[in-house]
Amino acid sequence: MARKYFGTDGIRGTTNVSTMTAAMAMKVGMAAGAHFARGDHRHRVVIGKDTRLSGYMLENAMVAGFTSVGMDVVLVGPMPTPAVALLTQSMRADMGVMISASHNPYADNGIKLFGPDGYKLSDEDELAIEALIDGEVPLAPAANIGRARRVEDARGRYIHAAKSTFPGDLTLDGLKIVVDCANGAAYQVAPSALWELGAEVIAIGVTPNGKNINDGVGSTAPEALCETVVASGAQIGIALDGDADRLIVVDETGRVIDGDQLMALIAGGWARQGRLAGGGLVTTVMSNLGLERHLAAQGLGMVRTAVGDRYVLEKMRSSGYNVGGEQSGHIILSDYATTGDGLVAALQALAELVRAGAPASEVLHRFDPLPQILKNVRFKGGKPLDDARVKDAIAGAEAELDGNGRLVIRASGTEPVIRVMAEGDDRGQVEAVVDRVCDAVREAAA
Repeated sequence: MARKYFGTDGIRGTTNVSTMTAAMAMKVGMAAGAHFARGDHRHRVVIGKDTRLSGYMLENAMVAGFTSVGMDVVLVGPMPTPAVALLTQSMRADMGVMISASHNPYADNGIKLFGPDGYKLSDEDELAIEALIDGEVPLAPAANIGRARRVEDARGRYIHAAKSTFPGDLTLDGLKIVVDCANGAAYQVAPSALWELGAEVIAIGVTPNGKNINDGVGSTAPEALCETVVASGAQIGIALDGDADRLIVVDETGRVIDGDQLMALIAGGWARQGRLAGGGLVTTVMSNLGLERHLAAQGLGMVRTAVGDRYVLEKMRSSGYNVGGEQSGHIILSDYATTGDGLVAALQALAELVRAGAPASEVLHRFDPLPQILKNVRFKGGKPLDDARVKDAIAGAEAELDGNGRLVIRASGTEPVIRVMAEGDDRGQVEAVVDRVCDAVREAAA
């Protein structure tokens, strides 16, 4: 059954439009609270948020929803998404909520829900909550209405947990690190954790005003980080996104290191230490073929899933892997976290850098990526991928790339767009293949 409100990563949209209103947030709180009301104990939910202006509105609306059905609320304020997942577990809460639209502009916002185990909800749980949103949720008797309180030491708890993932025999002494927090949820915790581990920290993107989250800073806009790393003579730069579950790194020359390179670095290091589970890693169909070849040369495997960190995590859990992620920088290290954690992934990369004692440009660049071309074709309606002309173009492209590359065609889950991606050893061939498929999609969509 198709989900009505939940997408691949919670509920998301433009605030005060459609689903992302205070009224909807209250309904989600009521529905989720009712769904997780299991047993006679006092139920508890942990709510965190990023730094968007609309976070105040949605937070208060969700408090009203949860308390109205008898659930107590613990408010932790601006915190990374992985911190909310962690605190949900450690506080023995019945569920957790992160109010964030991740790397989107400030006008958007979203609601991510976690179960008591700190993992994002299953499709079944989301469908059950959607049914309650559209139905009537019984309210608690007056004597059983929930209470709300703020926890002031939540940041310290997360900093301690993140630092504990860094090897105890290493420090960051002598490293100058630029950290870009995207004016988002990690603007306090990330610089503090790095400083406490001994680094000289230069922090940018740490002055949120409600409207500047992800605005020219963060993992989706690394230009400011690149410039600051080079200008300051730093050894490395770290960029997080608005809710700090995504990581991009910059070496001392200003070169951007994506999630594929970081997964190769961490998986390789863990394999040498004998702690890599599953004999490889899990990533999506968008990861570069160069990563797959690099891992194979080390005797390591790579499993691909559909796009979305939830699908990566599902495969990791079902097949026993402890490293996975996406080219975009969502890196999941299940020994430490139940979701992507940009700071924890950064600390693992920094540990490899310290052990190597070499420049970041040497340590972080693990393989040469194959030429990869991605183009989007917008359409007004219908199903272009079902058209015979498109099917023929795709079949021809796959035959041409056989053995020398690969082709990925998918419809966007958030907008009427067909994404056409190809990669291979010959850039000219890859570009020609993508253009032919795009032309066929345009003809079918005309």
